[in-house]
Amino acid sequence: MKRHVLIDTAPLPHGGALGLYEDGDDLVIRIEGGPGAPLMSTRMHGSEDALGRIPCERLAGRSKARVLVGGLGMGFTLRAALDPLRADARVVVAELVPGVVAWNEGVLGERAGWPLRDPRTEVRVVDVAKVLKAEPLGYDAILLDVDNGPDGLTQQRNDWLYTRAGLDVAHQALRPGGLLTIWSAGADDRFAVRMRKAGFAVEDVKVFAHGNRGTRHTLWIGTKQAGRGPRATR
Repeated sequence: MKRHVLIDTAPLPHGGALGLYEDGDDLVIRIEGGPGAPLMSTRMHGSEDALGRIPCERLAGRSKARVLVGGLGMGFTLRAALDPLRADARVVVAELVPGVVAWNEGVLGERAGWPLRDPRTEVRVVDVAKVLKAEPLGYDAILLDVDNGPDGLTQQRNDWLYTRAGLDVAHQALRPGGLLTIWSAGADDRFAVRMRKAGFAVEDVKVFAHGNRGTRHTLWIGTKQAGRGPRATR
């Protein structure tokens, strides 16, 4: 019989908690007392890998590339982002839940190849929105895997990131031609339109959650367009 054992819990800053479970040979993160489906699993992370890999492969030859990852999760996006980048790159990870960082320093670390031990990684236990607001023109790529995409599950406060105001701030935080890539559990044509209005050329990319068939998730990849954005005249 498959084992399902609670390993640890991590309180969320504004109420509730996340639980880390052993689920047979896999580890899963769930919302304690919430919906039954896991938020994340070490068995299914293909779309999280794609979130890190696709934009950072485009930066592979860039000197001193600077990348912001919003949401550490199980570390798979961070690992995939680091792999294509040069040795002089810097990847800042903004994670709001200290317990998630601790899990990645411990029991989760080996599953993703210990990305927090990479010297190019800088972890900040802070809301990614604060990082975006504080560093205009700071990044070549911003990768957001916060909550469940535009239709969040754990923290309603995260919704701001996906509003026009949040997208405008992300646009300002990117260098010319920079990439904003957003993970979502599902498609949303209205959100793609919102990204375009904020000054991004948008690609809607479908990626498999695991392997090459079954459940698909959505990545929106927005390229910052010259002369457009929150300060441009329309």
